[in-house]
Amino acid sequence: MRTEREAAIIVRRGELFLMLHRVPDDYWHVVAGVVEADETFAEAAARELLEETGLHAAVADLAMPQSYAVPEMLRHEYGPGVVEVTIGNFSVEVPPEWEPTLNEEHDRYRWCGLSEATLLERWPETIEILAALAAPKLEAR
Repeated sequence: MRTEREAAIIVRRGELFLMLHRVPDDYWHVVAGVVEADETFAEAAARELLEETGLHAAVADLAMPQSYAVPEMLRHEYGPGVVEVTIGNFSVEVPPEWEPTLNEEHDRYRWCGLSEATLLERWPETIEILAALAAPKLEAR
């Protein structure tokens, strides 16, 4: 059952983003999952990262929380009364040689540049985060 809190983890390898194909629902997404009642967003992010990719690593809080309204047609997937979900966004940088070990939720993955990642990604909130992370940083003058 989905909850009112979720964690999304952007896995980066340089300029590339890790995208996972979710088997049960047939869509591409970043590492993500529900935040259990006894977890913080960061704890859930680290757990989901390990479960979905086999990577045990510290995640960096992007300090860019988001929320979305649960569409009426999907409310049956959520707990009673859940109409809005808050997303905690995190990131982790991996070495060039690292590759994920997928769990049963996913059947394949891709390393993508920003344009391909945003074309594959299903959720608009995550597309915003990907774009923000890929945006060139303004240099101090």
